[in-house]
Amino acid sequence: MERIIHGMSPGEALAILRRADGYYVTNTARDLSQSDYKNRILLNTDLLAAKHREQAGYFSLEITGGASIHVDILRKQVDPFLKLELLREKMPKTMFQTLCRGINLFGYRPYPQNVIRLVVREFAKYVDVWRVFDFLNHVSNMIAVFEEVQRAGKILEPSLCFSTGPEHTDEYYLKKVGEILDVTGSDVVLCFKNHGGLGTPKRIGNLVDAVLQQYPDLIIHYHGHNTDSNDIGRITAAVRAGAKIIDASDHALSGFYGPPPVLTAVHTLNEYGYKAVGIDEEAVIATSEALRGQRKYYEYFESQFKGFDPTVQIHKLPGGAAGSSFEQATKGGFLEQVPAILHRELPKVQRELGNFWSVTPGSQILWTTAISHVQSGERYANPSGDLKNLLLGKYGPFPFYQPPDWIYEKVFGDQWREILREEGGMDQIADMDIEQEYRTLADKLGYEPTQQQLVSYLQHPNDTVAFFKFEEKFGKVYVLPPGVFFRRGGFKLGEIINFRDHYGKEHVVEIGPMQRDETGKTHVYLNVDHHERRYEFEPEEESGVQACGVKAVKLNKQEINKLAKIGDIRAPFGANVCEVEIKIGDQVKVDDRLLILEAMKMQTPINSQVAGKVESIAVKVGSAVKPGDELVKIIVT
Repeated sequence: MERIIHGMSPGEALAILRRADGYYVTNTARDLSQSDYKNRILLNTDLLAAKHREQAGYFSLEITGGASIHVDILRKQVDPFLKLELLREKMPKTMFQTLCRGINLFGYRPYPQNVIRLVVREFAKYVDVWRVFDFLNHVSNMIAVFEEVQRAGKILEPSLCFSTGPEHTDEYYLKKVGEILDVTGSDVVLCFKNHGGLGTPKRIGNLVDAVLQQYPDLIIHYHGHNTDSNDIGRITAAVRAGAKIIDASDHALSGFYGPPPVLTAVHTLNEYGYKAVGIDEEAVIATSEALRGQRKYYEYFESQFKGFDPTVQIHKLPGGAAGSSFEQATKGGFLEQVPAILHRELPKVQRELGNFWSVTPGSQILWTTAISHVQSGERYANPSGDLKNLLLGKYGPFPFYQPPDWIYEKVFGDQWREILREEGGMDQIADMDIEQEYRTLADKLGYEPTQQQLVSYLQHPNDTVAFFKFEEKFGKVYVLPPGVFFRRGGFKLGEIINFRDHYGKEHVVEIGPMQRDETGKTHVYLNVDHHERRYEFEPEEESGVQACGVKAVKLNKQEINKLAKIGDIRAPFGANVCEVEIKIGDQVKVDDRLLILEAMKMQTPINSQVAGKVESIAVKVGSAVKPGDELVKIIVT
């Protein structure tokens, strides 16, 4: 039994895979965290499991990529590069794997070529296996990442997103495999990315068999989700048809929307005479025993919808989007409408928009469009900026068929043909002035940033700056265990918290008094390892409270549109402000972009409906707004 380990060349690893009498297992810890816990599994927990995961003998550990890099800095206060460094100390042999969205990298929209190549080169210092996909299966959108991964001497795993429907035939996928191999050569691992857990075991087995009939030396990695409880069947069919690598997760944390448990897959395949190469079952069990006590700390982040969901075969919502989508529904007060969205509107939108693959950013476009339809009662009347970009072909042409004309007319108006002719097609994104971005980041941080900080900033500029400023003020809080980090309800005065960090060092925190001064600032006193600390917090701005202190009145869509026509721009939906493109005193014209709102990873530009002078701006980058909250006031000229 040959174990594939960190440091092996792609050629050596692929040779072992080809001659293996059995299959290998990837532990998809990252995908499990995203699908069932909204990406909140902390580094502290992964370090707790590291010793046993190292002994388990996995082909790879998927521990970074996808949305996790953004959430690391946004919600978990940990540098994604430091996370990889600390895990490597504990796991010297196990290959680390990432999920990369091609031209979208670890973000949600296309990046310039020089940014793509710089980001891949930096992460390739830590990541051995690169699973790369495009939500429209456009090979051209993945080429830059392909090239940089191969130049770095890492294992390239081009991925084809899988779905169901009359267009999703073996012939289609075989054609796409050929397109990929024309670019990459045959020394790659090909992944079928079944992010929604779609299809039957028979369908997956037939697809793997069809590919291997035409490309018998190709290594196939099957990735799926267990949303309908049937992914063990699909895994079994894939391996029996010749797949050499499968994805699964630690059983102590497994839920409904992520990959299925490792041991269930291994034991099922044992009965068919297929052995998991190098897997130490005792270490797999020990991992879950180490993790079992952690699950209670993450309960708050588990999906509001419990139970397996065979209707995923209808709505196709991917595992990675399920939890966050239901969380949005809870916070937005429309949880009771989710069944209608999932079973009626979402499938209809998917068919109308071309039956492409419901994975980031496509899944967010489909979901937010369906929500808008159900909540407003109007279809395609309130399109997001990303839906407009999809219809304009900014992500690439539709793979099967174009949406009907009436949708274009609804989204763009009577002049839609002219708009499509003039603005349609993928943009040539100019290279970014990276040296200038470095200087900008240095100015914002107040010191010379590292290359890694720059790489994070180029993808998520606002959140990266906020994170490193937070870390400068509060230290490296990733050492806190989840029982402290996610503590709800606050701490009592005089309470003493003891914990041990990943190096085994004991820490003690004593909760001191909290006081508010006459300016509204809050001062929190702590004793940290017997040293007194004082932290100062600015008053929180209550969403919906305008500058004058008057609570914002709830407005409906018609009222918001009417106000916009007199220069009073309000938030059309709940979101965060990610860009403000004007300043007080600016002269604006009709359709000039004022700011950009972000919700569910989708960015929507807010344009002026009037010509005039900017009188006031009620928000700033990072502000959270609710529907009807004031954004900008313009004096009409």
